[in-house]
Amino acid sequence: MKRVQFSHPLLPYMLLLPQLAIVAVFFLWPAGEAIRASFYLEDPFGFGSTFVGLENFSDILTNAEYMRTAWFTLFYTVIVAFFSLSIALLLAVKADAVIHGSATYRTLLMWVYAIAPPVAGLVGIMLFDLHVGPMRDFLAHFGWDMKVGVNYWDTAFVMAIIAVWKQIPVNFIFFLSGLQGVPKSIQEAAAIDCRSGTRRFWSVTFPLLAPTGFFLLIINITYALFDTFGIIDIVLKGEPGNNPITLVYKVYVDGFRGNDLGGSSAQSVILMVLVFALTIVQFRMIERRVHYS
Repeated sequence: MKRVQFSHPLLPYMLLLPQLAIVAVFFLWPAGEAIRASFYLEDPFGFGSTFVGLENFSDILTNAEYMRTAWFTLFYTVIVAFFSLSIALLLAVKADAVIHGSATYRTLLMWVYAIAPPVAGLVGIMLFDLHVGPMRDFLAHFGWDMKVGVNYWDTAFVMAIIAVWKQIPVNFIFFLSGLQGVPKSIQEAAAIDCRSGTRRFWSVTFPLLAPTGFFLLIINITYALFDTFGIIDIVLKGEPGNNPITLVYKVYVDGFRGNDLGGSSAQSVILMVLVFALTIVQFRMIERRVHYS
């Protein structure tokens, strides 16, 4: 294998320097500050801090409200990831079978990706508004008097619906690319061996999509944990009250609304550890069952 030669030995490090500087300033430094602040009781006005050791962590882990938020975050993550992946896979299969007008069909399915999370949240709020929401009026015909921002599970339902709608285009793009990458020879051989399209998909096509599905599983879990912050903030209108919130949004509420900087820093550290552990489990346990061709 031919090695890349640089005119100066420092040139590759200089090329990496801008990216490393961004990572250090916007990722490593804030993470280090969060870890440091988690061991202190911080004055909200910046007049000083008191070292309290692991007290912030013990207060969080014994707090009933925090545990309730943690269970809801788990439920919310599973629901958003499952429906985002399953609906996107269904649409990708249907789009792959379209022959006439396929470009237009695919574009219509993908353009939601360009919408920012806060804008998606605003669209969702307009659809489920208590006074003028058309979706709320539609559900009212079936006896569901939806009260977003008042009823706990109604609010959770709207948050999940918006998050799923926003994430489907991303999954659709990857699933469609994976389907189009399946060799025609394999499809033709499967069509000869099995007449049932459903059985053909689950026994031949779906296993070939395993690498794509594994990648998207990680992406969707990360999305549900972190990238839905803007959606949740718009739906709750900045006033969580007794409504459902995720762990990431609780870090914001406790830190910037409650001025508990030490407690919110401890929460962010716990979240970092959980995500890191989850990633290791995914790669160690799940990837063993993924076969790359």
